[in-house]
Amino acid sequence: MQLHMDKPLIVQKNGNVLLESWHVDFDQTRMELASFADLVKNPDGLHTYRITALSLWNAAATGKQLESIEGFLDQQAKFGIPQKIRDHIRDWYTRYGVFEYRLVDEQCILHATDSNLLTQLQGHSDISPLLGTRLCPNQIHIPTDNRGLLKERLMKLGYPIQDKVGFHEGEQLKFELEAKCQLRSYQIDAIEAFCQKDAGSGVLVLPCGAGKTRIGIGVMERLQCATLILTTNTTSVRQWMKEITGNTTIDPGHIGEYSGSIKQVRPITIATYQIMTHRKSTDDAYIHMGLFHERDWGLIIYDEVHLLPAPVFRMTADIQATRRLGLTATLVREDGRAEEVFSLVGPKRYDLPWRTLEQVGWIAEAHCHEVRVGLGDDGLEQYQWADSRRQGRIAAENPNKLGVLKQLLKKHENEPTLIIGQYLTQLKQIASSIGAPFIHGQMPQDERDVLYEQFRSGTNKVLVVSKVANFAVDLPEAAVALQVSGSFGSRQEEAQRLGRILRPKTGENQAYYYSIISEGTKECDYALNRQLFLVEQGYSYSIMDWKSEAGIGDDVDE
Repeated sequence: MQLHMDKPLIVQKNGNVLLESWHVDFDQTRMELASFADLVKNPDGLHTYRITALSLWNAAATGKQLESIEGFLDQQAKFGIPQKIRDHIRDWYTRYGVFEYRLVDEQCILHATDSNLLTQLQGHSDISPLLGTRLCPNQIHIPTDNRGLLKERLMKLGYPIQDKVGFHEGEQLKFELEAKCQLRSYQIDAIEAFCQKDAGSGVLVLPCGAGKTRIGIGVMERLQCATLILTTNTTSVRQWMKEITGNTTIDPGHIGEYSGSIKQVRPITIATYQIMTHRKSTDDAYIHMGLFHERDWGLIIYDEVHLLPAPVFRMTADIQATRRLGLTATLVREDGRAEEVFSLVGPKRYDLPWRTLEQVGWIAEAHCHEVRVGLGDDGLEQYQWADSRRQGRIAAENPNKLGVLKQLLKKHENEPTLIIGQYLTQLKQIASSIGAPFIHGQMPQDERDVLYEQFRSGTNKVLVVSKVANFAVDLPEAAVALQVSGSFGSRQEEAQRLGRILRPKTGENQAYYYSIISEGTKECDYALNRQLFLVEQGYSYSIMDWKSEAGIGDDVDE
C-alpha cells in the first residue's frame, strides 16, 4: 500500500473517516466529505465523519457517483481505503436502485435488478402480505395502498426503493409569481432539483435565511395545484400566508389557515403539526388527520421536516401518490427517524452549505462563541449532591449567567438581540431583570405578533423568547443571539437558534451567537454535541472562560 502522509484523511475499517482540521486543504476536503458522510465528533483538531448506508443513499439521490466517492477517498486518504469499508461502500451504494417502483399498465410494479431478491421477499413474513401477483421473474404487482408501507419495511432491510411511478396532478390552481418575486440562482437550482423528471418528492436542505418559504412557493408555481402546507406553529402559518399573498397572484380568498383557532380548508391550506396530531385522549383518533383527504392535494409541503411527528409519518405512508416536499435547515433527527424521512417524504434532492451563502453575502457572517461561567461554591455543592435530572436544571439555571448576559448586552448595545432559553422561570427572571418583553407558549398569538412587530421596527431592541421562537419566526433584524439554556445537546435546536440571526444585514452583515453554559457540568457535554452542527456547516467557534472583571471573557480555544 502506498502511503501519502501529506494527505488530510484517515479512513478506518469501521467506516469512520478522520479529517485533520489543521491541513491546508481542510475546507475543500470537508465540503466534499460532508456530501456523502456524517459528522460524528470533532475533538482535538481531528474531525470524525462516518460513512453510512443512509449517507451514501442521500448522496446517490443527489446524483453523486460511486466512482467519484471512491476516487476522492483514494486521492485524499493517507493509508488508502481498507478493503472492508471499500466493500461496504460499494454494497451500500449499489443497493440504491436495486428496487424500483414503476408504472406499468396503470399499475404500481416493483421491479428488481435481481429476481432472486423478489423470491426472497415473497418468503419474508413482514413483506409477503404487502405483495401482489408476480408478473415475471423481475416484477411483482404492488397494491396501491401498500406503496408507502413497503418502502418503510424494505428500507429497514437495507433496500431503499426508487419510486418512479409518478404522481397524480391534483386539483389545479392557476397562478403566477409577482414580478417583484425574483428568485435567487440557488433557489432556482433547488426548485429544479425537486421538479426534475423521476423526482417530485424529497427534501431540500438549505440554511435558515436562505428563503425556504420562497422556494416552496416556487415549487407550487411550477406544479400549479392545490397545496397543503404543514408547519410548526401559528406564527409560521401566518408568515406563509403573508409570503404567498405578497409574492403570487393567488386570490387571498383561496388561502386558508388551519390552526387551533381557525379551520379553513381552501386550495392553499396551511396547518400546524400540533393541530394535525391533536386528539382528546391517547386512545382516541386524531381529529384532524382527515385534512389530508379534504381536497385533492397535488402537493404537500412539510416545513421543518426534521420535526415531523410520528402520526404524520404514518399518514404520509398512505399518500405516496401525492408529491411531497420537505424543507429543512438540517436533516439531523434526534429521534433517529431520518430513514423514515428518506423513505416516506423522499431522499435529499438538494443541499446547500451554510458557508457557501455566507461567502456571497446572502446570509450574515456568523461569529459563534461558547461562554463558560462557574456555578460558584454554593451552586457547585448543590449540583454535586443532586440527581442527574436535577443537575441538568441547576446547570441550566445557573444565576451567574445573568451577570454574563448583562455584560454581553452592554457589549452589543443597540444591536437587535434575542435571548433564548429552555426554562420559563429562568427566562421570566431574566426578562424582569433587564426590563425586556418575554414571549412564551402561553402567550396569545396576537400578543406575540405585536411584540415581534415591535422588534422588527426597532421599538424594542431586546426580546426574551422561549422555544416557541426556535422555528419559523421571521425576525431578519436580529443580529445577536444569547442562548442561556437548551434541549440537552440538540443539534436541531442549535441550527434553528443560529438561524434566527442569519438573515442578511445592512452594512457589515455580521451576526453573533453566544451559548452561555455552566463550567464543569453536563452542560459542557451537551454543548459539545451542539457544536457538531456548527462544525458541520464549516463554522469555527471560540470557547471562553468568563471573567466578570475582564468584561468580555478570556478566549481559551479557537
